[in-house]
Amino acid sequence: MKGIILAGGSGTRLNPLTKVASKQLLPIYNHPMIYYPLQTLVKGGIKDILVIVAPDREEDFIKFMGDGSGFGVNITIIVQPKPEGLAQAFVIGEEFIDKDSVAMILGDNIFEDDFSDEIKSFKSGGHVFAKKVHDPERFGVVKFDKDMRATEIVEKPKKWISDYCVTGLYIYDNRVIEVAKNLRPSERGELEITDVNNWFLEKGELTVGEVKGEWFDAGTFDSLLEANMLIAKKEGSVIFNA
Repeated sequence: MKGIILAGGSGTRLNPLTKVASKQLLPIYNHPMIYYPLQTLVKGGIKDILVIVAPDREEDFIKFMGDGSGFGVNITIIVQPKPEGLAQAFVIGEEFIDKDSVAMILGDNIFEDDFSDEIKSFKSGGHVFAKKVHDPERFGVVKFDKDMRATEIVEKPKKWISDYCVTGLYIYDNRVIEVAKNLRPSERGELEITDVNNWFLEKGELTVGEVKGEWFDAGTFDSLLEANMLIAKKEGSVIFNA
C-alpha cells in the first residue's frame, strides 16, 4: 500500500499564521502538524508516501521532511498547481500509486486512535473512518449498517441522516485512480471525495471504521488550540524525532 498526505491549499482560515508558513507545518505542541498524519501512515506499515503541497511551499516541506529517511520511509513531494478537490490527489498521484492500494490522509487531520490494524488488513474496495459528532450538518455524513457497511453518504446534508461524519483518512484499492480521473467537477469546480466514496458505496464495497478517540481537523484557531492542548497533555506523541 502507498500513502498520500494532502498538504496543499492556502489555509485561509488560519490567516495571518499561514501568510508565513504552510498550515501543515504549524506547531502542534512540540512537532509540526504534518508529523501526526505522517505517523498514522507509518504506524500502518506504509513505507512509500507522497506529500502533495502548494507551489510556494515546496522548499519548506523538503527542508522539514527530506527524502523520508529520518522517518524510516521514502517520501516524494509533488506540487499541486491548483487545489481542485480532494479526489484530485489520486490523479496527481497516479504514477506514484502505480498498481497498489492507497491510504490518503489530510495533512491537518490529527487522530488519537491507532488505525494500524485496519490499514494493514485492508484487502479491496474502499474504507472510510467516521466520528460521531454533534453537528453532522457541517460535514460529509455517512450512514452504515450493523456490519459497518456504508449505505448512504451525503455532503453537508440539510436533513438528518446520521450523527457520523467522514474524517480525513481514506483507504481505496487501485481502482480509485480511474474513478477519480472520470469524475465530473462539482458545482464548485472540484473533484469531490464524496463522489469517490459513492462509487464504492454503489458497488457495496465501502466499509466504515469508527473513530473512538479524539479527532481534530486542525484548520481553525479553535481546533488548532484544542489539538495543541491534547498533545501537550500527552507530552508529545510522535514515534520519531527527525
